[in-house]
Amino acid sequence: MNSFAISLKIPPLLSLSPPPSAKLLNPNFSPFFLHTRILRATSRRFFGAVGVSLRTISTMENDKEIIGSQKQQIAKLFEESLRAAFPDIPDVQPLVAICNDPKHGDYQCNNAMSLWNKIKGKGTQFKGPQPVGKAIIENLPASEMIENCSIAGPGFVNIVLARQWIAKSLQKMLIDGIEIWAPKLPVKRTVVDFSSPNIAKEMHVGHLRSTIIGDTLARMLEFSNVDVLRRNHVGDWGTQFGMLIEFLYEKFPNWEAGSAPAIGDLEVFYKASKQRFDNDAEFKERAQKAVVSLQGGDEKYRMAWAQICEISRKEFQKVYERLGVHLEEKGESFYNPYIPKALEMLNEKGLIEESEGARVIFIEGKKIPLIVVKRDGGFNYASTDLTALWYRLNEEKADWMIYVTDVGQREHFEMAAKRAGWLPPNENDYPKASHVGFGLVLGEDGKRFRTRSTEVVKLVDLLDDAKKRCKAALEERGKTKDWTAEELEQTAEAVGYGAVKYADLKNNRLTNYTFNFDQMLSDKGNTAVYLLYAHARICSIIRKSGKDIEELKKSAAIDLAHPDERMLGLHLLQFAEIVEDACTNLSPHLVCEYLYNISEDFTKFYTNCQVVGSAEETSRLLLCEATAVVMRKCFYLLGITPVYKI
Repeated sequence: MNSFAISLKIPPLLSLSPPPSAKLLNPNFSPFFLHTRILRATSRRFFGAVGVSLRTISTMENDKEIIGSQKQQIAKLFEESLRAAFPDIPDVQPLVAICNDPKHGDYQCNNAMSLWNKIKGKGTQFKGPQPVGKAIIENLPASEMIENCSIAGPGFVNIVLARQWIAKSLQKMLIDGIEIWAPKLPVKRTVVDFSSPNIAKEMHVGHLRSTIIGDTLARMLEFSNVDVLRRNHVGDWGTQFGMLIEFLYEKFPNWEAGSAPAIGDLEVFYKASKQRFDNDAEFKERAQKAVVSLQGGDEKYRMAWAQICEISRKEFQKVYERLGVHLEEKGESFYNPYIPKALEMLNEKGLIEESEGARVIFIEGKKIPLIVVKRDGGFNYASTDLTALWYRLNEEKADWMIYVTDVGQREHFEMAAKRAGWLPPNENDYPKASHVGFGLVLGEDGKRFRTRSTEVVKLVDLLDDAKKRCKAALEERGKTKDWTAEELEQTAEAVGYGAVKYADLKNNRLTNYTFNFDQMLSDKGNTAVYLLYAHARICSIIRKSGKDIEELKKSAAIDLAHPDERMLGLHLLQFAEIVEDACTNLSPHLVCEYLYNISEDFTKFYTNCQVVGSAEETSRLLLCEATAVVMRKCFYLLGITPVYKI
């Protein structure tokens, strides 16, 4: 028995097929929130609270006019209050955050202290921040959303949401779909540049983070109604192609006359050509000239280049298919025709200078200039990257360029783009470029993850290993008796690939993490296996009730009378603000942390609130369904396929 089979004690996570009633299982659905513990601000000291009741005479119809996340809706109410209470202080932005301590409330408005600092000593009627906070409450427009508010400490306004509002909002989502909770972002079109392997090299574990982080960011933004251009900026135009092409003609001088050359393993072919390049000066010179010929459009070199690229693409696609990742390739070669125009514009602005036979851009504070044309007249990564940035801004009309790539000169060319006026000087203004950095994948020895032979691990082998381990564990549990071969295969893929993705994404992307199959495939703790199990359990509860959940949505209502019901409902309702936070900060780990916390919230609810057979069965079944919908959308955003049966 392998170690995975011992540690994986889940009642097998099974069928990928959604239940017949699951209209919301469509992959376009997606929940995305965060438990209050994640977003709680710095803890503050609270003093005695002064209770102030809030009128709740308006209807949900009025509140429908306030769109956006729950936090944005609350902020809108407080914006009106601040304007009414302090008309002489312009442009006061409401400071709304999740409350530090749930005992005091759900949210908090923190404007009182800063307002008091502005008005004290200026003949104001107010005697301190607490009266300021009270005035904020008294000027709140009526809304069904808020049950009551209270003052605490130096004017903090604690807000308790009405449980009827929470219940109605959950019900509306179940009927209209979770898309109604999508956040509104200040961008229309985004380029997400991710994965970006080099042609003629295998995708290895070093590409894992870029590929799945980039895919998750793209999914999050797409859910937020942003037009996302998923770009695979493959390295298909560098010095290595002169080397590879010359080696190809040397080994197969008449390859054009026959079928595809017997290159075999492209990685081995690359290493052999690299060794020749490093050790043979005459070959190196030929290879360097070949790059210039290739970039100049020589037909002979273009044919060889296309052949090598096609072999590589087929290998890349094996990885993308396993990961369920979709990209549009626009490699370095795509931008080659645009480089002269881009460099001409930079030259007209006086940015390009001659230096030791090359053409460069000097960057303030950087000792080494940015080389845009090499001594031999060829272009390089810098000229391509600058041109790609220009193209994305001017041809593709992108507001936000997100680079999930490890490029050392990224800062250099972004500074050059700012000098040229292509990007605004303020990095927070749009259009803007953001570099999404990420840490290393480490082995058990704390060093970069490699095989025993010290080779970098091929990504396709790593993914196949994860699937193999899952399949073996499921077979040990006797699933071959109950399932078809296809069900076994699909579930092994869903759990295996999902476990690898989640183990990566749950970490803050800036940190390193240790790759450990036994940990990531465990059903205990914060793992994909545990979460997939939790989702399958919720689906099982609904099935065992024998009720048609679609009919319940139309005829029954949610009632959050128990504290654990209300807490779960509140956290589900924080969906849009968490999507927005994760998108804005480019932080996929927030989704993982929320997903784990929401499953813990559900466990607490289910432990303390009987569902099937209780007087509250229909309401609680709908709360189960709302939780499952949210979890499924979280899985979708993370690129993980859910399972539905235990």
